Amino acid sequence: MTDKVHLGWFLKFVADEWSGSWGDGGRDVTGDFYVDVARDFERAKFDYILIEDKLMVSTAFGGTMEHDLEHGINPKHDPVPLAVLIAAATSHIGVIPTMSTSFYPPFLLARSCSAIDHIARGRFGWNVVTSGEDRSAQNFGMDQLYEHDERYAMASEYVAVVSKLWQSWEPDAIERDHATGTYANYQKVNTIDFEGKYYQCRGPLNTAPSPQYRPTIAQAGASHPGRELAAQHADTIVAPADGAEAMEAYRDDIHERMMANGRDPSHCKVLYVVSPIVADTYDEAVAKQDRWFDTPSYIEYMLAEISSITEIDFSQFDLDKPLGELSTNGERGSLESSVSSGEGKMLREIVTGSGLTANISLVGTPAKVAGEMGELMEQVGGDGFLITSPVMRLNRRYDTEITDGLVPELQKLGLTRTEYTTTIVRDTLREF
Repeated sequence: MTDKVHLGWFLKFVADEWSGSWGDGGRDVTGDFYVDVARDFERAKFDYILIEDKLMVSTAFGGTMEHDLEHGINPKHDPVPLAVLIAAATSHIGVIPTMSTSFYPPFLLARSCSAIDHIARGRFGWNVVTSGEDRSAQNFGMDQLYEHDERYAMASEYVAVVSKLWQSWEPDAIERDHATGTYANYQKVNTIDFEGKYYQCRGPLNTAPSPQYRPTIAQAGASHPGRELAAQHADTIVAPADGAEAMEAYRDDIHERMMANGRDPSHCKVLYVVSPIVADTYDEAVAKQDRWFDTPSYIEYMLAEISSITEIDFSQFDLDKPLGELSTNGERGSLESSVSSGEGKMLREIVTGSGLTANISLVGTPAKVAGEMGELMEQVGGDGFLITSPVMRLNRRYDTEITDGLVPELQKLGLTRTEYTTTIVRDTLREF
């Protein structure tokens, strides 16, 4: 059996399961529901919670906002305040919201991350995205996004700027010397005088160094520019689970890129997105999967979801015919994972698998699924899983099935931790 694996949770800050029986009915989005489930994830000893985000209401599916709003796909709330709320209510689990390099000013992002890492006592991270939607760009005074590869070139420079801002205070700059009345030594706080192709910043950051000094960085690097950005900077990577062979090849590629950038591959954990479906018996789990996925409402939901992510209108395709070759200026890695990897399949088959994680089927009793997860990691070589609700809206039942059903079985196999050994999220990731 493989060594221990890391667990993260992929979360959307939307109204919870408002149309079912196991949420809070979508009554409010105060964050209380998510604080409750975050405590469950911490009790199950997850490494971190990653909070996804978009900055628009999509019209990609059918050229209208109707389906996006009907299914509650992109009406969502700013993940950063929720991250602060969760951090204040927990003591060990990391919390990593998404912030876009295309729209946040670098100084503002660096300052917010540093301040929240103080509040979180070293458990805060930043999920680096470039955004992939023209509708987002249009909310910030642009007609359309920059071209895909240029967005990543900009993001690479962006991360360099914020990293220099975090380093603008030397680790021992704060002296708190009562004898001289000195809080911080001005000779150890430096301007960065950054002048790049896309960004310019004087510095220094006017926020004291945080517990991590440089908040933990997550990145969903699937395209080649995305992989390079992740290899240069990421502490953890959100990766598609496209089958053991592809997963292993992805991890090997990231490690090679990290070494080429002078980094230790063990310093970045690759977590593959999966949606386990568990029940008391295998037949019950399969029946649940069929009940969830094989309905007209769910199919439309998934088509609208994939349209939103890829900026391709999937209403134009026949559900019962194979898709041709597709391209996008949006999220190319998501297109490859959700659609292109299903080459030869009918569109209906692609969207009625297991949502956006259909390439790895983890269905059955908790013990069966735990064993399969261990075997998969042994084939891939590590590092762990980023679990998300199959229907993209979390409810208490799914949360409990994972934290009180699946995770104890993983722990029995020695696959996941039973206790935290640190309160710093980067150290948690590097524990094994």
